Amino acid sequence: MITASPARHGRDRDTYHGGMSFLRRRSATPAGPDFDVLAMDPGDWPGNLGAGLLPAPDGSCQGVFLRYDLFGGRGPAMIIGNLPEGSPAREIADGEIPFEVAQLLLALENDEEVTVVGAEDVPVMQGDNLLIVRRLKLSESRISCVQFDRSDNVQVTIAAWDRPITDDLYALLKPLPAELFQQG
Repeated sequence: MITASPARHGRDRDTYHGGMSFLRRRSATPAGPDFDVLAMDPGDWPGNLGAGLLPAPDGSCQGVFLRYDLFGGRGPAMIIGNLPEGSPAREIADGEIPFEVAQLLLALENDEEVTVVGAEDVPVMQGDNLLIVRRLKLSESRISCVQFDRSDNVQVTIAAWDRPITDDLYALLKPLPAELFQQG
């Protein structure tokens, strides 16, 4: 796997849009998350899959991302991120795109300026749980993006390229154990 270099999406922004550090066995930093990751099971996904960690300077895990690729190596179709409370990637200004959207654009080598132009809260059932999902409307209409907060204060963001995010996607999400993302 490759390691993404730190990058900002947009030239004059102060928000954090650092690159993901993809899982590699030769490094023990960060060790992995202390939370389970809500995502689609890698065994259920037919395309290429990449997992990444967002490390803090102290070596702790500030986020886990799964990159689902159905385009045969030409870029991801979807990124699902899990950011714990306090993660710098959660701190974005009004109108700024979420970290996952920036990573999706970076992976697709799309350098268009994209902003959030609106948001709507929608109730969605995920199993027996009622989620209040924020559907973000972006200036790039080919990107779909939703966010919701878990009961353990981990923020889940799903960003998809050129495909809508429908309610049946939430039924495919399941907790993947933190041990799955350990390095060492």
